[in-house]
Amino acid sequence: MQKFTTQPPEQFKPKENYFLSQPHQPFFIFGVVWAIVSMVIFMLGFKGVISLVISPIYFHGYSLIFIVFSQFFLGFLLTTFPRFCASMNASRNFYLRTFILYEISALGVIIGACLSEKLLFVSVAILVALHVGVLYQLYIMFKHGKSHIKKDPFWIIVAYGFGLFAHGMFAIGFMIDAYTIPFYWYDIAYASGFYMYAIFLTCVIALRMIPFFSHVQIHKIPKLLPIVFTLFFLKSLTIVMTFEWTEIVIDIVLGLFLLKEILRWELPVMSSPAILRILHLALYWLPVGLIVGAFSKAGELYFDISFTSLDAHILALGFLNTIFIGFGTRVTLGHASQPPRANRFTVGLFVLTQIVLIARILYSITSGFSINASWTFDLSISLWLVLFSVWGAYYGPVLISGKKIV
Repeated sequence: MQKFTTQPPEQFKPKENYFLSQPHQPFFIFGVVWAIVSMVIFMLGFKGVISLVISPIYFHGYSLIFIVFSQFFLGFLLTTFPRFCASMNASRNFYLRTFILYEISALGVIIGACLSEKLLFVSVAILVALHVGVLYQLYIMFKHGKSHIKKDPFWIIVAYGFGLFAHGMFAIGFMIDAYTIPFYWYDIAYASGFYMYAIFLTCVIALRMIPFFSHVQIHKIPKLLPIVFTLFFLKSLTIVMTFEWTEIVIDIVLGLFLLKEILRWELPVMSSPAILRILHLALYWLPVGLIVGAFSKAGELYFDISFTSLDAHILALGFLNTIFIGFGTRVTLGHASQPPRANRFTVGLFVLTQIVLIARILYSITSGFSINASWTFDLSISLWLVLFSVWGAYYGPVLISGKKIV
């Protein structure tokens, strides 16, 4: 008997859009796009070439944390957090809707910062609402996940919650400044957004994933993440309350604590493949950045000068950016069914990331001691633009179409 089917022949089935088939692909691509665009806008605003409706420094902090870094967090977490919790994946409709609204709102922030306060406020408000939606989605995954060990997912949600608080503070702060209400909000938004969200969230992920990728059996000390969280929280409080010497002490204690713990793991840095060496060295930048940052802040107080946020930039470029190069490359290749390895090109990008950091350190030191070397500012930003442009040009085709890397 002849069989009939309601299913269309294979050749007539609509093909799934590869670019949108996994959450990390569109978010990673646009993270690179906004890393370039937002830095160009900041540079032009900082130099006075264009006039921004908010302080260029506020724009710089907000755009990097919530338009650039958050894109990579969204791509990574919506892809891997369900595995951490042994839960269902985020639905395609959810992450596509989030992606589309996020990019439209990010564009609104960029245009609004240049032309219109109202557009800026509306766009930031939408991004805050999206932040709420993602946090709720992560909580649902956490609550209904089958995993019996949820310590790391718990701290990821805590970090994401602090990010929401900081995001709200930025939204309120932009309106406060517009209406010239006397309330200094930036330290609260910066401390909670950068340290309790961007740095702590990356720290939780790195402390979990890097030993796992390295196939190293380690026994972390009890209460590792609660201790790290507490010290970062105390550091944030000292920033808000301007207890600078106390902050320096906390930085040194936290840095030495993390360094001792990482050394105890005996990660096989030199005998590992290049992609793992990048991640290992990125992990070491966290304690080193805290300790070096503490001494730079002490130098500021002793000499009564300013190194223009050198401590934060060491962590942002040394730790965060290097982690993004390592994790971004590994996730991009691994989820495209390609060997997650770093070829010479990727190693070169890692080296370039360290050069970007050195250029930024030179700018801080020369400006702190009133040495006329403004070219170091242009150099550090130019190298940043080259770094993200080259990474995007090389790995973009993998994210967009699944191109094989030879």
